[in-house]
Order: sequence, then structure tokens, then C-alpha cells
Amino acid sequence: MPTRVIRARRRLRAGVTQLVFVLAGLGAGASVPRIGRGPRAPSAQVIDTLLAIGLGLLGAVALIFSVLFLVVQWVSTTFSPRLMLFRDDPIVWRTFGFAVGLVVFCVTAALSIGKRADVSVAVPVLAMVLLLVLIALLRTLQLRAFSAIQLAPALGSIAARGREVIDALYTRDSTELATTPLPPPSATVSWPHPPAVLQRVRTERLVDAARSADVVIVLREAPGATLHFGDPVADVHGGALPDDVVLRGLGLGDERTFEQDPLFAFRLLADVALRALSAAVNDPATAVQTFDGLGDLLGRVAAMPHGPLRVKDRDGVPRLVIPRPDCEEFLRTGVDDIIFAARSPMVLAGLRTMLRRARERAAPENAGLFDERAALLDGRFATPPPDAL
Repeated sequence: MPTRVIRARRRLRAGVTQLVFVLAGLGAGASVPRIGRGPRAPSAQVIDTLLAIGLGLLGAVALIFSVLFLVVQWVSTTFSPRLMLFRDDPIVWRTFGFAVGLVVFCVTAALSIGKRADVSVAVPVLAMVLLLVLIALLRTLQLRAFSAIQLAPALGSIAARGREVIDALYTRDSTELATTPLPPPSATVSWPHPPAVLQRVRTERLVDAARSADVVIVLREAPGATLHFGDPVADVHGGALPDDVVLRGLGLGDERTFEQDPLFAFRLLADVALRALSAAVNDPATAVQTFDGLGDLLGRVAAMPHGPLRVKDRDGVPRLVIPRPDCEEFLRTGVDDIIFAARSPMVLAGLRTMLRRARERAAPENAGLFDERAALLDGRFATPPPDAL
């Protein structure tokens, strides 16, 4: 069973990445000037070059923050305040960390040279090579920034991230029907903190803990849900397990992420469409353009069987049950609000086409949900908009 996808991704935090670049620059700046072999260069000119590069790079650091601020502000006001793809893009923080590391290298190397008459040419050559790498990173950063503020690339990125998590969580192999009853529940774990968003489930940690205690952990909420104080979070079946062990297996944060939340892409695409349909914007063509990605995602989830995901331990025993949204929840998140906000015949026609294509791919048990939305759309066509009454 492909549990790899619902594991938390092993990625370095932005602060750790920057620290690595700083330490690398510090180490290289202290060691490279000590090279005693090979061609030499006058120290005075090398020091001037290093200090010029190091001080000049402070402008590059300011540029990175300026681009980040402008793109985040533009995306938040134009598309959705929940869309933070550019802010979370690794290229942003890697470029920033690389620039800071290069500054540290230049300053450290200049100080390490000291009063020597000459120094290895490896020092200026390495500085120039690293500068070229930084220029390449800045170019990539600019291209990503341009893509982030354009409609088609932004919609494509949202849909791609949505497909990634849906294809992982809703494969037919990952569906475990409840053919074997679970042990009776013995305890319920409640949320003891202020509201927080469940961003991910640390499946390996929870499965290992459940296996050690010979219990089954059944989560009440799926990633993307907001946990409130006192809400039941999980049930423990078949034995006892401390509450803190279960809570440590949950990754919390302030906002939803794509990592394990299949509904998040639907929420973002619906946000873009609803903003385009608002009276202030009134851009039905943009709303229709979102239907391409939204319809593809709907077709994928409609074709897959639903139900909770059971994660097994190494012995093949189910130890963790994670709820997954069903087709009704996907339609409610991605379609229902748009139906009631739609006023343009272009949008209504686009919705009908999207629902028809998704229904053609739907499993028999999900087809009726699309018929209900199609009937609702027929009512919208038959009833004139309020302005015409």
C-alpha cells in the first residue's frame, strides 16, 4: 500500500538551508585562501574584488525580498490570499541562502588573506564562479515570479499540486475496505490547544506507536481541517495510548498546505473563480478558465473509490485509519459556491460542460452527485437573474 505519499516530506526548513549556506561560505572563505600551490594573484586586488562582490550582493538580497513581497501581495489580491506557492517555493529561500553564503565567503576570504603579498587564484576564480551561479539562480527566481503572477501558470501549478496528492491518496490500491472490524474503542483523544490547522499526519510515528501498544488509531479529522479546543481528534481502539503520543503524530500550522490535503487545490481554484465572478471584478472568462483544472481534478476523484485510508505496519496489521474526503465534499468545496455565484451564460455553460466531462469518468456510485448539480444548473438557466426581475 503506497503510504509513502501521506508521510511528511523530508525537506529542510528555510532557516536550516540558509544556515548550511552560511557555514559553507564561512568554511570556504577560511580554507581556500590557505591554498599554497598553483598560480598566484596579488592580495590587494583580490581583497578589493572580494569586498566589492560581497558588498554588492547586499542589493541582490534586497532584490529577493522585494520580489517576494510584490509577488505575494499581487497573488493575494488578484487570485486568493490562501495561494502561497511562490512564498513556499524552495528557489526563493535557496537563492537567498546562497546569496548570504556568498557574502560570508567573500568577507571571510578577504579577512583570511590578511597581509599576505599574494594568494592563490582559486580565491577570485571561486568567487566569480559562485557569482555566476547566483546570477543563474536570480534569473530562475525572476522567471518563477513572472509565472506566479500570470493566470495560466498559476492555475496550472494549483492543478498540478492537486493531481499529485489526489493520485497518491485515491489510487485503487490504497483503498482498504473495512472487511475486518476494528477492536472496540477504548479512549478518545481531544485537542487541548487553541485552534490550529492539521497540515499533515506523521504516519510512520503513529504506526510505530500503535504497533508498540498493539492498538489502532482512528483519526477523526483529515489534513486540512481546523482543530478547535476540546474537539475529538482521534479514537484509540483495542488498548491504551497516551494522548501526547497521538498529538505528537500530528503536524499543525496556521494555514492549509498541499502536502496531504486533497481539498486544498479545489478551494484555491474555487477562490479564483469566485473572485472573478464578484461584482468588483466581473471577469467570467477567468472563471471559465479555472474549470479546466477543476474539471480534471473532479474527474479524478469521481473515478476513484472513497472511504478511510488504512495504514498497515510492517506485519500487515492495520494500525492507523485516516479519513479522506468523499466526492460530495469535493463538489461542495469546488463547485457549489460557483453555481450560486454564476450569473453569466458563459459561466453556466462552462459549468455544465465541466460537470458532464467529470460525470463521464465517474464511478457509478458518484454519478448521481453530478446529476444533482446538473439539475441545479438547469434551474439557473431557467430562472432569470435577479437583475432581470
